[in-house]
Amino acid sequence: MPTLVALVTGASSGIGEATALELAKAGYTVYAAARRVERMTHLTGSGIHPIAMDVTDDTSLQEGVDKIIADAGRLDVLVNNAGYGSYGALEDVPMDEARYQFDVNVFGAARLTQLVLPHMRAQRSGKIVNITSMGGKVHTPLGAWYHATKFALEAISDCLRLELSPFGIDVIVIEPGGIKTEWADIAAGKLRAVSSTGPYAPQGNAVANSLSAESNQRRASPPELIARTIRKAVTSRKPNTRYAVGFGAKPMIFLKDVLPDRTFDALMRRATGVPSPRP
Repeated sequence: MPTLVALVTGASSGIGEATALELAKAGYTVYAAARRVERMTHLTGSGIHPIAMDVTDDTSLQEGVDKIIADAGRLDVLVNNAGYGSYGALEDVPMDEARYQFDVNVFGAARLTQLVLPHMRAQRSGKIVNITSMGGKVHTPLGAWYHATKFALEAISDCLRLELSPFGIDVIVIEPGGIKTEWADIAAGKLRAVSSTGPYAPQGNAVANSLSAESNQRRASPPELIARTIRKAVTSRKPNTRYAVGFGAKPMIFLKDVLPDRTFDALMRRATGVPSPRP
């Protein structure tokens, strides 16, 4: 049996880096993709192949897939992990930033999936792993654009699962909760840049402080937990369609399912320190 080949995006840190290492330990030939190749040079010591890839650049994506096929002759696993969180009041966030959030979190994953599918269909096998978030099922104050991308990727994954089932290709959604990565600080910085002053300042500052709070970081799960879940999913003969894992993921998704909307809204305000609306 040939050695299986995996491509992991956003592999210069956090979940992507941990996943590349975990799949390499499992015996996969791993291509770790990110814009910042210099941050991945240490991965070569684990037998991982770093490649430059910008998920918003079509030429970059095509060249990356072509290189993998030329080198390895196949591609068995795609982990669409590249993404970031853009927070801010919808009224405050420039539309260029909103579009870029979709370009990275949704269209980049969709385009890369388009490029790998002909090879997986030819093999009659493969696994597409989309990293969404518990934020693809729940909502938080001032997270409209971020949550919109994750809800969209959840929907794309469901439709794709139906499309690809005749070809022996699995589509797997990973829904992380709070994870110890750069994500929270980046999201907080984006939020402060647009909504720390003006009419949304009370909410903006509260949510930014909540995102970067040391107490939340202490409770957050390590990215290796997500990496081990991805390994379990891609090595399973019949993987689950979804895995909610990491701090808060399962309870928050459960509460969103069972609570009335306004009750869940109030819960989210309390959790993020946002002032309650005046009666």
